[in-house]
Amino acid sequence: MKLSPDGLILRENFTHDRMETLRRELRERGDTTLLSREEQEAGRQAFLRRWDGRSDIWVFGYGSLMWNPAIHVAETQAAKVHGLHRAFCMKLVLGRATPERPGLMLALDHGGSCRGMAHRIAAEHVESETEILWMREMITGSYRPAWISLKVEGEEVAQPAFTFVINRAHKRYAGKLKPETIAKRIARAEGQLGTNRAYLYRTVERLDALGIGDGPMHQLCARVKTLAGD
Repeated sequence: MKLSPDGLILRENFTHDRMETLRRELRERGDTTLLSREEQEAGRQAFLRRWDGRSDIWVFGYGSLMWNPAIHVAETQAAKVHGLHRAFCMKLVLGRATPERPGLMLALDHGGSCRGMAHRIAAEHVESETEILWMREMITGSYRPAWISLKVEGEEVAQPAFTFVINRAHKRYAGKLKPETIAKRIARAEGQLGTNRAYLYRTVERLDALGIGDGPMHQLCARVKTLAGD
C-alpha cells in the first residue's frame, strides 16, 4: 500500500484489485470473517436505501477518518455524537500490527458521547466516496455502518449522517480492556503501515486541535510514550 511522505493512506490505494490482495493476505493469516466484494457492495447498497439520492451526506470520524479521510469532501467540521464513545476495542493484526505483535484499533462502542470530525460528502459524490469508505472499513464485519444524529456547532445537521460502530458479535471485538493492557499492546505493535502508537499520536493531535486538551486518549498517550520511550 502506498503512503504519502507524511505516512497517510492515499485515496488511490482503494481499488478492487488492492482490496483482493488484502483479502488474500488476511485469509493467509486465518481470517474467516472476510466479506466478498459482492457482499460488501450489497451491504453498501442496502445501507444507502435510506438516502434520498439528492442530499449531501455527513460521515463522522473518530480515529483515522479525522486526520486521514482519503475521500473527496465538500466540508469538514468539528462534530459530536451522543450514545457512542471512542475506545480501543478492536483487535488488530494487519496494517499497524502483525499476529506476532498484535495491536488495537479505535471503534465507537455503546454509551457516552464522542467528539470528532464530520466530513460532508456532496450528493454527486456519495456513490464513489461511500464505495471507498466501504472498501476501507467493511472488508470484514468488525464494523457496522449506522445512521446517527450528528451535531455540528451544537446544532443537529439536516442532512443524513452515518458512522462506523463496533460489531460486538465479531471475533475482533476486544471488549473493555484495562488501560495498561491497551497501552502495552499499542506501544509494541507495528506493521507495514507503521506503528500502532503513531495512529494514537495522530488521533490525540487532532483532539488537541479540537480543543480537547485532556481525557482518556491523552492519558493513554502518556502511558504509551513512557512504555515506548518516545
